[in-house]
Amino acid sequence: MKSKNSVLKVNSSSRFADSISRQVTQLISDRLLSVDADLTLIDRDLTTGVNFITEDWIGANFTDVSERSAEQTAVLADSTELVDELFAAQYLVIGAPMYNFSIPALLKAWFDQIARAKLTFEYTDTGPRGLVEGVKAYVVIASGGVTVGSEYDFSSKYVQQVLGFIGISDVTIIDASKIDLAAGDAVIQQQLSAVIGLEKAA
Repeated sequence: MKSKNSVLKVNSSSRFADSISRQVTQLISDRLLSVDADLTLIDRDLTTGVNFITEDWIGANFTDVSERSAEQTAVLADSTELVDELFAAQYLVIGAPMYNFSIPALLKAWFDQIARAKLTFEYTDTGPRGLVEGVKAYVVIASGGVTVGSEYDFSSKYVQQVLGFIGISDVTIIDASKIDLAAGDAVIQQQLSAVIGLEKAA
């Protein structure tokens, strides 16, 4: 098994400097890195590019690895890189702004790229089984007024479902509005402790 020694931060907001989800994912990632000096950061910004599923991708993905052509392997190369990042992660920090009650298309595309049969999940006689183990996930929902966990919030349930399907069951949903980014650092750190339960290293 590959060593799990990283914090994988996945951002999907189309906003940058003013993005609440980006600010909170950065704070959480910094806290995790401060607690364990052996961790490294993998910064995956989906706005720089993530592929959507194509007919060629589907054909390559459903071709047994022993029978794939070089062209099919190349089609799946970016997806495989994303999967490798996931398997290297001890912590997964996802920024998920809510667009029209759900997640951004870029984040959905990322989930499509990492949900790979025989790689991140498998089908057994008793049903599907996730293959991504030992990962703690923090999902930051910036809802812009929609109450996280309400009937209008389709983001939280979807993200938890997909993560659970691939084996990540330890998922904490964080309402970004609960972090007062205008407060001083000491207050922000106290708020982070309340939502992620980790103390900074001395």
